Amino acid sequence: LQSSDVDAAMIMQVHDELILEVAENQVDSVSQQLEKLMEGAAQLAVPLEVGLGVGNNWDEAH
Repeated sequence: LQSSDVDAAMIMQVHDELILEVAENQVDSVSQQLEKLMEGAAQLAVPLEVGLGVGNNWDEAH
């Protein structure tokens, strides 16, 4: 995120969850990019699955 020109920032990490603040018009793009990055974060015998939620707060996104 730091090296890109998107209007997004990671504001918190809770265990295996990342909480980002993203401009509304860039949610789809950032979601797709982040999902790809996280699924490829490690090479394991089983695939890494990424769940994604969007909302105005952490509760809504769950």
